[in-house]
Amino acid sequence: MFKLLLAWRYLKTRFIALASIISVTLGVATLIVVNSVMSGFSQEMTNKLHGILSDVELVASGMGEIDRVDEKVEQIKAVLGDDLQAVTQVVRVPAMLNFLVHGQPRYHQIMLIGIDDLTFGAVTDFRPYLTNHWHRNGDVFRLQEDGYDPELPEAGWPYRREKYRHERYVRAEMERLLERPISPEAMSRPLRDLPAGYPATGPMPSAGAGSPANTGSVSGTGSATGADGALVSVAKLPPLPAEKPVLPKLSVQVAEGEGAEYVTGGSPIGRGDGTREEVWNPAPVDALAAYREKVQLTPFDPINEQRVGIVVGIGIGRLRAHDPVTGESQDMFFMRPGDDIEITVPSAGSQPRPILENCTVVDFYSSKMHEYDSAFAFLPLSHLQKIRGMIDPATGAATVSAIQIKLKPDANLNQARDRLRAAFPMVQYPLMVQTWRDQQAPLLSAVEMEITILNILLFMIIAVAGFGILATFFMIVVEKTKDIGILKSLGAPSGGVMSIFLAYGLSLGMVGSGAGTVIGILFVVYINEIADVVAYLSGREVFDPSIYFFSSIPTLLSPTMVILVSGGAILIAVLSSVLPALRAARLDPVEALRYE
Repeated sequence: MFKLLLAWRYLKTRFIALASIISVTLGVATLIVVNSVMSGFSQEMTNKLHGILSDVELVASGMGEIDRVDEKVEQIKAVLGDDLQAVTQVVRVPAMLNFLVHGQPRYHQIMLIGIDDLTFGAVTDFRPYLTNHWHRNGDVFRLQEDGYDPELPEAGWPYRREKYRHERYVRAEMERLLERPISPEAMSRPLRDLPAGYPATGPMPSAGAGSPANTGSVSGTGSATGADGALVSVAKLPPLPAEKPVLPKLSVQVAEGEGAEYVTGGSPIGRGDGTREEVWNPAPVDALAAYREKVQLTPFDPINEQRVGIVVGIGIGRLRAHDPVTGESQDMFFMRPGDDIEITVPSAGSQPRPILENCTVVDFYSSKMHEYDSAFAFLPLSHLQKIRGMIDPATGAATVSAIQIKLKPDANLNQARDRLRAAFPMVQYPLMVQTWRDQQAPLLSAVEMEITILNILLFMIIAVAGFGILATFFMIVVEKTKDIGILKSLGAPSGGVMSIFLAYGLSLGMVGSGAGTVIGILFVVYINEIADVVAYLSGREVFDPSIYFFSSIPTLLSPTMVILVSGGAILIAVLSSVLPALRAARLDPVEALRYE
C-alpha cells in the first residue's frame, strides 16, 4: 500500500509532473487528429478512384486500338467465370474543346471518352456523379427539361430555347437596323448596353462555322460590328418578346401509305397507324439526323433540336474562386447544359488528321476529384467511333481503346489480373492488364508513405515527453535518496522501491494518454465546426473547397489506431521510468543515509 501512497504523493506535489502529463496529452491528441484526417483523405480519395476506374482493365499499349472486341469479351467471360459482374468498352482519345467566353474563344485540353452509357454505368460509378437526376437512371446523352442540380444556373431545354431565341432576335433586329446581313464573326463579339429586361444568357459557345447556331455571345455591354465595320448600339433594339416559342408541327410523307406527324425537338408522336404517344424528352440525336435525312427537313434548328450530347467535367465549365469582399467561394460558369461547343479529335489510323465536331452539353460530371473533373468529357461510344473512322466499312466491326471489367465484391483483384495476363500474353496480344490499384500505384504509394512518415514524426512528440519523464524521475531519485535509504533500512525490498517509480510513470502515462484521447476524439468529431470558428476569427478560410473539392474535412476515426496511440504513449512513459527505478532499487541503505 505504501508504494501507491508514495507514488500519489510524488505525483500531486510536483509541478513538473503536470508538465509531463501535458506533453503526453498533446502528443496523443495530435497523433489521433492527424491520423484521422489523413486516413479520411486517403479513404475518400481511394473510394473516388475506385468508383471512377474499373476493377480491371485491358488497354491497348500506347495509343493503339483493340480489334475483334467481341471475341476478346467472350474470352474474358470464360476466364473469369463467376467472378465477372459486368464488362464494357471505351474509346479514350485526347481532344481539344473550344467554346466562347464573352465572345472570346477559349480552348481546353481534355481526355474524351466514348462510352456505352448502358454498360459503363454498371462497371464504374459514372451515373451518381451526374448533376441531373434523370440522367442517373435514363438516357445520359439527352438534354433534359429539368432535374439539374439546384446549384447550377438555369440549364437544359428552357435555357437553350431562350438563349438561341434571344440570339436570333438580336441578329434579326441588327440586320434590320443596318439593312445588311451580319456575319457570324460579327455576332460572336460581345454586345453591350443591353436594355433592361433582357435575359442574362451568359457565355454563348460557338456551334461551328457556317452553322445557324453560330451566333456567339450576346451578353455584356457595348456595341456590335456589322459586316462593313459599322457599329450598332443594342440599346436601339425593341424589348425582347416575352412569349415562349411554340414547337412547330410538320406533316411529312415518309413513304407511300405511311404518314407521320413530327414535332421538331421532340420524339415522333404519330406512327402512321393513328396512335399517338406524348414524349416530352427530345428524341435521340441519331434518330433526328436519320429522320431529317430521310424526309429532307429544314437545316438544324438549335432552338428545338440538340446536337450529339456530351457530358463535360464540371471543372472544365466552372471556375471556383474567392469573393474578395465576403471571402466566400463563388462559382462562375463558362458553359452550362444546353450550350453548343466544338471539339477537335484526331482521326484513327496511321496518318491522323483533325476532325471538328459540334456537340451539345447535356450534363456535368462532378466526381469531386479535380484531376478528373477538369479533364474528362464523355461522348456516345458509337458516335466517337464513327467520326474517328474506327468502324470497318466492309464488316461493320469497330475497335476500342480499352475493355473495362467489374468484378464481384468477393473476387480477388490480383488473381483475376494474373489469370487475364495468362490468357492474353504480351507476346501474342499487345495488351496491358492492370487493376485500378496498379494504375494509381504511384499516388497510393505516395499517400501511404506520407501517413507513415507523419506517424513517425508525431510519435517523436510523445518520445520527447518520455525524456522529460526520465529527467524528472532522476531528479526525484536524487532528492529522495535519504527517504529511499530509510525505506530500505526498514525492510522495504528493492522490487518494492522500484515499483514506486514504475507506478509513478504508469500514472503519468495513463492520465496523459487518457486526456489526450478524449481531446483528440472530440477534435476529430467537431473538426469542421472548429475550422469554421478559426476561419471566423482569422478572416481566412481554413479548408478551401476550391482546392480540395470536398464539401467538408473528411475524417476516419479508427478504434485500432486510438488504442495503439494511447497504448504506445503509456508504454513510453513506463519505459522512461525504468532507469530511475533501477537506480533507486540499487541504492545501498547505509550510503543513502549518509547522502548529503
